[in-house]
Amino acid sequence: MTTPLPGGTSGRYDVLGRLDTDYYAVFADIPAADREVWERAQGFVDEIGDRMRDAWDAADYPLDIAERFGRLDLLNDGIDHPRLTHFSPLAAGLVNMEVSRGDGSLGTVLAVQGGLALRTLALFGSEAQQERWLLPVARFEVPAAFALTEPDHGSDSVSLETVARRDGDDWVLRGEKKWIGNGASGGITFVWARIDADGDEHHGAVRCFLVEQDRPGYTGTVIAGKGSLRGIHQAHIALDDVRLPADAVLPGTRTFKDASTVLYATRSGVAWSALGHATACYETALQYAQQRIQFGKPLARFQMVQERLAHMLEDLTAMQLYCRRLADLEAAGGLRPTQASLAKFHNTRAARRVAAIARDLLGGNGILLENGVMQHMADIEAIHTYEGTESVQALLLGRDITGVSAFA
Repeated sequence: MTTPLPGGTSGRYDVLGRLDTDYYAVFADIPAADREVWERAQGFVDEIGDRMRDAWDAADYPLDIAERFGRLDLLNDGIDHPRLTHFSPLAAGLVNMEVSRGDGSLGTVLAVQGGLALRTLALFGSEAQQERWLLPVARFEVPAAFALTEPDHGSDSVSLETVARRDGDDWVLRGEKKWIGNGASGGITFVWARIDADGDEHHGAVRCFLVEQDRPGYTGTVIAGKGSLRGIHQAHIALDDVRLPADAVLPGTRTFKDASTVLYATRSGVAWSALGHATACYETALQYAQQRIQFGKPLARFQMVQERLAHMLEDLTAMQLYCRRLADLEAAGGLRPTQASLAKFHNTRAARRVAAIARDLLGGNGILLENGVMQHMADIEAIHTYEGTESVQALLLGRDITGVSAFA
């Protein structure tokens, strides 16, 4: 038997366990149906956690795990449609939170496949489009993408330059899109484009088109070199005269406001996702502080560490209260878009603070992927930006509270 070397303990810590932190009992009274959905999401996260950590490290997108997500019927994101299993806003939020607590890339799978693509189809698709695609998208039998952002138009996506022209009875799409989750995964893409067709009643307006990714002229290239959300692929899409039949347009889309409707709905999901990331970081830091021995005692016995944990809990509890109130407002039919903006604005900023304290508290071990915090810290940077940057949310809120627009 080998004698351990001085100072040669394993240096490994059991810090990834779920602690169910809920200091104000925010989720103590949730209905049984919502709790069942939440527990299903917890089981899914526990099942795939190790593989997703490896996938994040390798910048690999394991589509079979995304398909498992769909088979568990967890991708519906609270969308109200007769063909879909209905989740309450609270259940949908808890799924978002739990999945992001486990892995941010899977949180983005939910945001893209369910929150953006499935919602677009459910709200604006024709009966024929929904009959063919709705359930396959909900089950992740077909990967689906939402293509709005362009290389030169992110926050100012209202200025998009991708165009759709008429050629006989067909539509022809030309332009580029960037940062499109699932855009190179072999499924379908909902492409938002400006109508350039003299005589068409929608000339100059923005509409959405359902594009199968094997169409000639459609090229999706996976964006390499990401330092965030490495377990899902985002694509740079080129639309080089992609020809589509007349019925490829989603008939319910008539203006850019329709795209905004989808984005507003997903901002609540981002707030919940940020809560999931922050929960993971706080619980990792707490468990590490209880296990890590320095100067002859656990870190948890040091005053500075307890103060840091208290600051993290302060932010985490506020995030939980924001999210629960969001769900209650939405369930009552009274959620305004700017209220979702405020929750997204607050929660991603708070998640950044929690992650930064956790990384610092873990010291050098904080940068190891095996301890989770560094991955969450990197992934929070993506959700802080997508579905509307901090500056855009601030301007939306500023316009709402002052009655004056400060958008350039």
